[in-house]
Amino acid sequence: MEHCHGTLIRLTKLTDTSWIVHWFTDGHGLIKTVAKGARSPKSPFAGKLDLFFDAEITWARARSGELHSLREVSVMNTRESIRGDYNAMLLSGYCCRLLELAVERDHPEPELSDLLRRALDYVSTRGASVKAMQHFEQEMARKLGISKERRQATTSLRDALGSLPPQRAQLLERLSPAAEFPVAETQSGDLK
Repeated sequence: MEHCHGTLIRLTKLTDTSWIVHWFTDGHGLIKTVAKGARSPKSPFAGKLDLFFDAEITWARARSGELHSLREVSVMNTRESIRGDYNAMLLSGYCCRLLELAVERDHPEPELSDLLRRALDYVSTRGASVKAMQHFEQEMARKLGISKERRQATTSLRDALGSLPPQRAQLLERLSPAAEFPVAETQSGDLK
């Protein structure tokens, strides 16, 4: 049995009653666990598995493959306010997806785990913003050792990872003030 602290970053339906739960953990990095029966209302996991939850988890390592068996979950932080704000959900999902693109499975990255936790806590208490997104990108590039002076973090990340998550464009559109992205209009008011 393995035990550690982790952040739930993705839920995928496995069967009518089970989830594949993706965690980013302090001691084991990115791991996937199967929560058998978790979609049932009488499950011991009921109410304990949702996006961006921080929890102490116990799991049995798979003999082969990457799907481990989730045994216990003790929720430490639900970050409830994120689920009530679409922009916060979008930014939190973007941070998790960017992290997934950058790390290997079962490889501990405590600095990145801390960065993700701090980003989600910030979004939970202060809401989503372009500044928060850019700070996460800059810190991630720095911690990955790919940031360069006079170069935007997004360029470094895109070069290293091949692409950035598609949510980024939607985040910029939704979070940027209209003054930063003026819409060109003709004299009649039609869009150019």
